[in-house]
Amino acid sequence: MAPQARESRTGLLPQLLVALLCGGYTTGAALGWGTGELALIMGDFGLAAASATACVSALLYGRRVAGPARPAWLLFAFSSAMSGLGNSIWGWYEVVLREPVPQPSVADFCFLMFAPPAIIGLLVLAKRPVTRAGWVCLTLDTWLIGGSLLTLSWSLALARTASADGPSTARTALSLAYPLLDIVLVSMVLALHFRRSAVNRAAVNTAIAALAVTVLCDALFTSPLLRAHYRSGQILDAGWFAGSMLMAYAPWVGTRQPQPPRRTAGHRGTGSLSALTPYLAAAVCTLGILYNVITGHTGDRVVLFTGCTVVLALVVRQGIMLLDNIALTQELAQQENHFRSLVQGSSDVIMIAAPTGVLRYVSPAAQGVYGRDPEELVGTELAAHIHPDDLGRVVHEVRRFLAAPPGEEAATRIECRIRSGRAKGAVKDPAAGDPALVPAQDTRGDAATGPGAPARADTAADADLDAATGQDITDGAAAGGDDPGWLYVESSVKRYQGGLIFNSRDVTERVRLQAQLQHSASHDPLTDLPNRALFTERVGQALSGRRTGEGRPAVLYVDLDGFKAVNDTAGHQTGDELLVQAARRLREALRAGDTPARLGGDEFAALITGPEDDRGLREQQVREIADRLRAVLSEPYPIAGHEGGEVRVGASVGIAFAEPGVSPGELMRQADLAMYRAKQGGKGRVEVYVPQLRADMVRRTELAGRVWRALDDGEFTLLHQPVVDLSGGRITGVEAQARWRSAQGILFTPAEFLHAAEDTDRSLKLGRWLLEQAVAQAALRYAAGHCVPVTVRLSAGRLLHRDLPPDTIETLLGRHALPPGALLLELTGGDPGIPHAELERRLAALRALGVGICLGGFSGGHGALAALHSLPVDAVKLDRSFVDGLVESTRLHKITRGLLRIAADLGVRTVADGVDRPEQVQALREMGCTQGVGMAFSGPLDEHRLRGSLTRGRFPVPRETPREQVTSTTLPPAPRRSNAETPVPPA
Repeated sequence: MAPQARESRTGLLPQLLVALLCGGYTTGAALGWGTGELALIMGDFGLAAASATACVSALLYGRRVAGPARPAWLLFAFSSAMSGLGNSIWGWYEVVLREPVPQPSVADFCFLMFAPPAIIGLLVLAKRPVTRAGWVCLTLDTWLIGGSLLTLSWSLALARTASADGPSTARTALSLAYPLLDIVLVSMVLALHFRRSAVNRAAVNTAIAALAVTVLCDALFTSPLLRAHYRSGQILDAGWFAGSMLMAYAPWVGTRQPQPPRRTAGHRGTGSLSALTPYLAAAVCTLGILYNVITGHTGDRVVLFTGCTVVLALVVRQGIMLLDNIALTQELAQQENHFRSLVQGSSDVIMIAAPTGVLRYVSPAAQGVYGRDPEELVGTELAAHIHPDDLGRVVHEVRRFLAAPPGEEAATRIECRIRSGRAKGAVKDPAAGDPALVPAQDTRGDAATGPGAPARADTAADADLDAATGQDITDGAAAGGDDPGWLYVESSVKRYQGGLIFNSRDVTERVRLQAQLQHSASHDPLTDLPNRALFTERVGQALSGRRTGEGRPAVLYVDLDGFKAVNDTAGHQTGDELLVQAARRLREALRAGDTPARLGGDEFAALITGPEDDRGLREQQVREIADRLRAVLSEPYPIAGHEGGEVRVGASVGIAFAEPGVSPGELMRQADLAMYRAKQGGKGRVEVYVPQLRADMVRRTELAGRVWRALDDGEFTLLHQPVVDLSGGRITGVEAQARWRSAQGILFTPAEFLHAAEDTDRSLKLGRWLLEQAVAQAALRYAAGHCVPVTVRLSAGRLLHRDLPPDTIETLLGRHALPPGALLLELTGGDPGIPHAELERRLAALRALGVGICLGGFSGGHGALAALHSLPVDAVKLDRSFVDGLVESTRLHKITRGLLRIAADLGVRTVADGVDRPEQVQALREMGCTQGVGMAFSGPLDEHRLRGSLTRGRFPVPRETPREQVTSTTLPPAPRRSNAETPVPPA
């Protein structure tokens, strides 16, 4: 607003000055200027000065600006110069020489040269036609207007003017030249008034007004009545003076930037008047002919010739317009056919709903998407086809969308369930009797519903467990998602003539896949039981008192005794089948409302909840459940194809009861300690956690102290395991792994000492040591020419710890002169308490530095899928649990393929962990996994052996092995962490 106001204020002074000058000149002319001498001076040299002012103004503006309008203002300047020169010559005769102006004279030549430059200038300012027909129509319109004005003016005055001037050809030509040029100028003004350019519209309008005033005065001057009594300095000169001053002011009027056209009622009226202009001109020509007939001048050749040409021009123009209309009609029909083909051939369903919610149009795609005839849907209410659970949210979103200003929100997105015609025995939806879908107005807001938000919401009940199966009630696509009677539909909604246009597509498969992937992220892929993360969440819910009226919860830890021997003797496929049967027995042995889970390997757990009872009775009930589990899980497992037809394992169970103030992790550790005590006591037992078991924790603390001292004494060493390209065997990187070599020469694996280093300080110190050593050794390898990146595992909690500032890694890389791209951080851990936003910022900063980010344990822990779509990562590592049974389990094979496809679609590199067998290499390569780590290539190597491997550059890649050879060959035992038997810690 401020620039516009400032522009208005700056334009006010010139307007006042022009008005004062014109008003003063008009007053002087009306009063005769006081003396005849002054009247002659002002009538001749005053008009010359005004024309000179217009000439200078147009020249200055023409030199100042550039663009297509510049030549027009230069032509206007030349036109004003000719007018000023003519007035100066006229004044020379009248004022200086005091002689009558000869007829004709040089002044007449200058006045005649006023019109042609102005006409050409108007053509420059007008919108040029883009076609040949447009130019022809412009010429015909100009002649229609000009011929009509000529006919009328000839009939009224010009014929008498030509006869009054006598037989002199020069005088007759001069007398007719003025009005004819004025007629041409007026014709151009009228014809181009509706075709003027949008550039500096105010200036063009002012220039047209100036020329119109000048032409009007010329028309009055050529009238025989006024011309006989004209003297310089009279009131007629005020019109010429005003025309020159308006031309001088025209270039500086308003803004000089092109303004976007605005379609208003005035513009529509202007377009109609422009279309009627040729016919109005023909009507004027007819009036001229009628005047000649009435007055008796029926044989005037000029009138007859001009009238005939006007009629001929009108006929030709009408024919051109008819042909143009035919072409436009054909083009419109072709575009309509294209539009119809697009709508009918689109795979999306397009529906138009009236303001009352009644469907006016449904595209043919509804037959293929909904399985319903579009003709049957037309005339029905849209609300009758929406799932009752989604109808309220859809109506609310539509109301909110209609209440929003169209300029702020052009469209919205709605996701809901639509009735499918493929369902058998479907009953009438009770929503059919609901009120109209689109009410007049409802501006109520909802913080949970916004533009583009799906019209579907999760409820607290979604987290509850099914009493019979122990699984989520709303796992997968929820109630109705798997029902063939309903389809999930995503619709883009736009306004249309007071109603709505719905552009809908079937997204049922996508919703099911999302639900399946989310289920896979929180459930064990082999047994379909909740995994550790989900189980921990459920324990926390039970401890927080979410379920009122329940007694203190208890956690059971279950470990299968002898399972490792089954893996080693019968194979991992047998072990996986045993785990599936054990999970089914565990689920069936629990009561309604209890939560089973598989924590990894052969470890299972159960959350026991129930109503508040006597403490002793409660413990007795839980122990009975534990004994039942132990007995059920210890029964023989029928395995088809196995020698003897069955496999036997035992079960050790640990029980821990929740006490006030205990955390979920602490309660699960207590149950874990009780389970270890049961295994130490001879296996196949049930033990309840008691405080005396803390002695085991003391021993573990002692081990942790030894780890702490080992860090200070430099007993830790670093090994590296190569990361190999699965297609060619090329070494693409190395993974740094810590080993503890005690003073007695014993080499401890991470499984033996990392659990003792869970304390934050010890874990942080060990992680810092691992990072520094890995960077230092990688820098030495880079200096020796082995340019392969090193992967360092770092938990999210350790990355965000206050003792690890954001610039630590950058400083470390700079100190050892290692390129940032040579370091890849593998993010481990899935603690939901970690601030996600801070983690995302930290990873983004590292990635901007050039450090690679890898998401470890892909889909093996809590939030892995969520982290994949939100965290900036370069690679994902497929969890070992997916690789272990990949070849043997068809279900696991399909899930792994789906996960790898997701990573490929996101453009993320994939690395498989625990690739220990040749058939795993082949299977992963076929599914699109690019890299792998495992015993199929090499175990962890010291620096000397690693450099030898890097010098060779690659490992032999196992190729496809016939199935018979795989089953008949005895594979060497390989360490496996997905279902290996839990070791008993030393006493």
